[in-house]
Amino acid sequence: MNLVDKQIVQNKMNKRIISNQIMRQLFFLAAAFGIVVLVVLLYRIFSEGIPYLDWSFFTNFASRFPEEAGIKAAIAGSLWLMAVTAPISLMLGVGTAIYLEEYAKENMFTRFIRMNISNLAGVPSVVFGLLGLTVFVRLMEMGRSVMAGGLTMSLLILPIIVVSSQEAIRAIPKSQYEASYAMGATRWQTIRRIVLPAAIPGILTGGILALSRAIGETAPLLMIGALSFVAYLPENIWSSFTVLPIQIFNWTGRPQEEFHLVASTGIIVLLVILLLMNSIAIFIRNKFSKS
Repeated sequence: MNLVDKQIVQNKMNKRIISNQIMRQLFFLAAAFGIVVLVVLLYRIFSEGIPYLDWSFFTNFASRFPEEAGIKAAIAGSLWLMAVTAPISLMLGVGTAIYLEEYAKENMFTRFIRMNISNLAGVPSVVFGLLGLTVFVRLMEMGRSVMAGGLTMSLLILPIIVVSSQEAIRAIPKSQYEASYAMGATRWQTIRRIVLPAAIPGILTGGILALSRAIGETAPLLMIGALSFVAYLPENIWSSFTVLPIQIFNWTGRPQEEFHLVASTGIIVLLVILLLMNSIAIFIRNKFSKS
């Protein structure tokens, strides 16, 4: 007795093959559309910005004249901002992840905190700008300083660092914990000598990617009142400042068309910085993964 009708199976198989081919073409078209848009965008940016890219562009301050405009103050402001944001966000983020994964008891309150940290990673950046404006600029009276900007950007990227650090700590095999405890080590000794060294690649990769997001953000700094025209360098963390994305935003809002071309040059510099930071993150991940 033949329990399988080969004709029905063949018909269904043909429909599945046709459906698979249609979906494959749709996905290919979707990917090709994104790549074409990216290529056109990059071509326009590079064709407009390359003529203005020279050494004076890095050594000049902002100017009313497009041919004299530069990003010296913006680059210095971005470095000052990262010097405040990086240590604060990494210390708080990694410390929070260690507490949640190693010390906090598994209960409803802990799950509530974890759920809110994950949700905060998707909150629009302008909301963090409003929070920074209320707490750091007005309540703590820090003004439009590098410190206020750095603390605001730390809040923005803190959820990303916490989540990536938690994932890096969870990836460590339980057998390494058991071996450490069997040798008589305490919990802190196990964390310091076993957990953190093994989790460093994931923590650093997540941290660098989060910092690369912070260096390209504009909305939070606009909300706290960062300056868009600065013709001096910040002297300390309480100085006023500007950053590269705000400088580009200012140039694109100018009525003169030459400033739009200068903005394209600034975008090229920002793209190179972001690609460099992401490349460092990939290098660290690959290097420690092999070891």
